Amino acid sequence: MMNFKSIGKKVSILTIAAFTLGNCEDPDEFLEPINPDLVTEAVVGTVQSAERTLAGAERQLSLTMNELVPPAEIVTDNYQNTRTFFNQFLDDLDIDFTDQDVRELEFAVARLRELTTTGIDVIYPADESATDDVLAGLYFLRGVSYLIGGEAFRTLPADPGGVPQPSSVHFELAVENFTTAIATGADSQYGQAALIARARAFYNLGNREGASGDAAAAIESTPDLLYSAGYDPTNDSGADDNLMQDALYDRGTFDDLQPLPALDFLDPKYNGSDATFDYSIPVVKIEEAHLILAEAAFSEGNLEEGKSRLSTLIAFVASRPTATFDDRREGRTDLAPGSRPDTAIVVVAPGPDREFEEGLVLSRQVPTVTVPTVSGVSLTVENINTIDNLDFAYEELYRIRQQIFIAEGRRMVDLGIKFPVSQRESDANSNVTSDDNQPQIPTFLVDIDFDAFTYNTELFQVTITNNLNRIVSENRNSTLVAPFE
Repeated sequence: MMNFKSIGKKVSILTIAAFTLGNCEDPDEFLEPINPDLVTEAVVGTVQSAERTLAGAERQLSLTMNELVPPAEIVTDNYQNTRTFFNQFLDDLDIDFTDQDVRELEFAVARLRELTTTGIDVIYPADESATDDVLAGLYFLRGVSYLIGGEAFRTLPADPGGVPQPSSVHFELAVENFTTAIATGADSQYGQAALIARARAFYNLGNREGASGDAAAAIESTPDLLYSAGYDPTNDSGADDNLMQDALYDRGTFDDLQPLPALDFLDPKYNGSDATFDYSIPVVKIEEAHLILAEAAFSEGNLEEGKSRLSTLIAFVASRPTATFDDRREGRTDLAPGSRPDTAIVVVAPGPDREFEEGLVLSRQVPTVTVPTVSGVSLTVENINTIDNLDFAYEELYRIRQQIFIAEGRRMVDLGIKFPVSQRESDANSNVTSDDNQPQIPTFLVDIDFDAFTYNTELFQVTITNNLNRIVSENRNSTLVAPFE
């Protein structure tokens, strides 16, 4: 992994500035280093300097995912925070621009953007040993910074001290960077990942043709694509700890985040099946392409084609890896015995008017459980075949999206929730307005308890109180959800 002190004056300034003020100051003018070893000439033009910068950018991506995933999962119906170690406000949609989690995520996105920009503009051109694949990686990761910025924030500066830009601008910048990554290193892991990432950016922009074209091409070229943010507890690289794994498993009987019972079979996605490493967090994966093509078909009124796409996806997900491990320390009901299901005899209705389903809850007090570690889904091809109208098709589509992307920070995007610009940015950036300090919360989600369910302990039946996938389907003409509509 990259040693930040070895990168030189410009990258060091960028890193320090990002830690201090995020987007708000021009990192070239913020301060001068006092360490005489931190000079541009020490790195620029040296062998493998671009490759080391790319390694540092990948490390920064891992740190960014740590800042994104826990709060983004808490703010949705995926997980309820039952302890005090993680954010205590987001469960209630109390999203404030003073929140530390909002600030740290904003800074992490800015660090990734500025580090890759330095790599592209300064480090790479002077490194004669640098390859096209390295440049493709830098463009890909800068595209990811814009993609995450657009998905997680309602507005956000796209450069230091800049005017906060709407999500659409960040998605367009992501498309530009992914396009360059594809052109520069189409056959590299970065060029391949950029194709499906660009499909995702097009999707967020509501560009059905662009998203569908890239999705189909990605399935054709890399049918099992998976690009993840990695962690390295053994070598303590600085991105050693997957914080979502802490929340789901590593903090032992605390188990801070508890899943909605309809998602119990997917938890903990990052677990203790191997104590020597922390799980990687998927950033882009081919499942996205199948989901885009299914939604594109539904948006055009083609029910059967969309169902066929979902059936193909379900068959593929079955090939993704699982982990088998001892989860008896899982504290499903330790705070209030009997309050949360922890046995497989429980059946769950995913909504008040839905039938009870088996297999959604696992027995935790048995020697082993088996959980998907990349993607999992409860629906079968037979379930898909029963879909007979577009309203139900969208409901099931977004239920599948919820299951496949759990613990990846994606659900809040599907629900139309976005964070505001942080207070720290506001204090230092005169371009930020009070409007930028407001989160995006769709009106159809206000005053809804995302985590509510009823549990009949005598009949072993759970009913989810609010079926948010039904709510998304009913409001899919809103500009805040279902981008193709």
